[in-house]
Amino acid sequence: MRAASDDHSVEGFGRPGAGRRRGRRARRWPRSAPAVLMLAARSPATALNLTAATRGVAIARSVPYATGVRRTLDVYRPRDARAAPVIVFFYGGSWQSGSKSIYKFVGSALARRGYVVVIPDYRVYPEVVYPGFLEDGALALRWTRDNAERFGGNPNILFLMGHSAGAYIAAMLALDGRWLEHVGLLPNRDIAGLVGISGPYDFLPLRDQTLKTIFGSANDATTQPIAHVALGAPSALLLTGLKDGTVDPGNSARLAVRLRGVGVEATAMTYSWVGHLGIVGAFAAPLRLLAPVLRDIDRFVSGVSTEALPVTDSTVTGASTVTKALQ
Repeated sequence: MRAASDDHSVEGFGRPGAGRRRGRRARRWPRSAPAVLMLAARSPATALNLTAATRGVAIARSVPYATGVRRTLDVYRPRDARAAPVIVFFYGGSWQSGSKSIYKFVGSALARRGYVVVIPDYRVYPEVVYPGFLEDGALALRWTRDNAERFGGNPNILFLMGHSAGAYIAAMLALDGRWLEHVGLLPNRDIAGLVGISGPYDFLPLRDQTLKTIFGSANDATTQPIAHVALGAPSALLLTGLKDGTVDPGNSARLAVRLRGVGVEATAMTYSWVGHLGIVGAFAAPLRLLAPVLRDIDRFVSGVSTEALPVTDSTVTGASTVTKALQ
């Protein structure tokens, strides 16, 4: 198993290959894609944020949800939002780094699709170790629940989403009820669904010394989302990239199987052409052909509130889905 670290080196912006698929025309890339990919080699966040369309989106920046420099959040919303689904997005960074300002392209993309999006900063190592970042995540969720209506959101349709270490935070809040109970919330009552993107959910034993320090030991099972799976957990959509060299894609598959094993609806999807960064890069308009991440999130959010998701695992190539039978 690969170590669950978030080395944010530039990899995984996909393989924009030229070949033809059977019965389909070759992919046509947006004219801006090559320039974005070149800039991404130097500054991924700058490149993607430059492409972020914000027309029709209102942004509230650095709103405090608790006391402290790293306890503020940004809110992205459609200007005409009325009782919209709410998504709280946690970014990654090995629980050691990251900033909400990097993810303007995520917040804007989701807001333009009709969601109210909250992106919190949270304390990281060495300021805190486990479970400090989970406590901050719970406080951010409490703030969101209390304030969603002010921004045109529906607090009763609240989704947790995260990428990499942020997907870990989202999953722990959704599955280990201790953290939300501390702020008067319950996962099975207050969380509509979980969207995990390239997340580490089952990554013991730890080998990296810094991660051992963050989590207290090399082999504490209580720190793992998969250890807290139980009947009544929120439905889950777990997305990963086949080319992920940072977090083993098997983390998503194993968590989905464990959730389904106790009767929780869970779908794991693996995109063929992306890696650890490419999968979140696909939120940005020039890179959306790499993986239909936004389309699949839309379907999940809609499906949770209307009908059950199919309990299958999928490998996704571009816009086509090949369903695999469970082993």
